[in-house]
Amino acid sequence: MTFQDKTVVVTGAGRGIGKAIALAFARQGANLAINALHQETASAAAGEIQAIGAQAQWAALDVSDEQAVTQFADQVFEKFGAVHILVNNAGITRDNLFLRMKTEQWDEALAVNLRGAFLFTRIFARRMIRQKTGGRIINMASVAGEAGNPGQANYSAAKAGVIAMTKSCAREFGHYGITVNAVAPGLIETDMIRSMEQAAVDYVRKKIPAGRFGTPEEVADAVLFLASDSASYINGAVLRVNGGLLV
Repeated sequence: MTFQDKTVVVTGAGRGIGKAIALAFARQGANLAINALHQETASAAAGEIQAIGAQAQWAALDVSDEQAVTQFADQVFEKFGAVHILVNNAGITRDNLFLRMKTEQWDEALAVNLRGAFLFTRIFARRMIRQKTGGRIINMASVAGEAGNPGQANYSAAKAGVIAMTKSCAREFGHYGITVNAVAPGLIETDMIRSMEQAAVDYVRKKIPAGRFGTPEEVADAVLFLASDSASYINGAVLRVNGGLLV
């Protein structure tokens, strides 16, 4: 898979899965436009992309802020002229048991995980259509959006919404040559896993047929496949990267 001369937007690319996705595209020749909530992580990730030899533009922003998203898009198109691939990866968790969940926790999870994906998809899909070059949109869902998860009703609802939005957009954008798919990771070796108690980690691992957690790079490989020419007839799909957790 090569993405030479393609411009890729990756949200939430400051660390973890998002950064792995951005670096994977950079290694295949793409130009990157990335963002993260904090300036330090966004800048550092851009530096790693540039060290590979790819062009990188970065910004620190809240993906649920419509004005900030619009300004970012304007800057991206001013620099690169076109965008070919959008990866909606930015996400947060605000975990709590449902009956204890604060309204603010619900609203924050929905704002970043679902509203953010909506804002980026709307503005970049419009421009992809005007380009008349087709495109790829890949949304980051989650096993929680398919099966639910105790203590994560807000996150699960947001990710289920991402899956439904993916399928609706696939139907709307398909005749423009734009495919819209989702990747649904399971348990991935990120800061969230590393912060769990060992007993909890061992309990969860036993539920995975593969017997291990996935890596950010394995999720990135799935995203690159869906963004490639090899996936040109895949539209509205949810690609599970979970080691068989939902089998």
